Amino acid sequence: MKKLQILGTGCAKCKKLAEITEQAAQSLGVPYEMEKVTEIQKIMAFGVMMTPALVVDGVVKVSGRLPSPDEIKTMIA
Repeated sequence: MKKLQILGTGCAKCKKLAEITEQAAQSLGVPYEMEKVTEIQKIMAFGVMMTPALVVDGVVKVSGRLPSPDEIKTMIA
């Protein structure tokens, strides 16, 4: 099972990233668990300085921008 984490304080881009990531995971048919990390200390623990960020299985895949749905599929697969 993939562990997907959205890092962000709840801004519009963070919500959009969560939405796109969920759609990408569902379209791939990959079993996943989604977590939204909103606490600044936890976000900084990943070494992320700009949100939103996507973490897949503990590895930061993208931060500071909204990737396309196809990019997210590649990151998850």
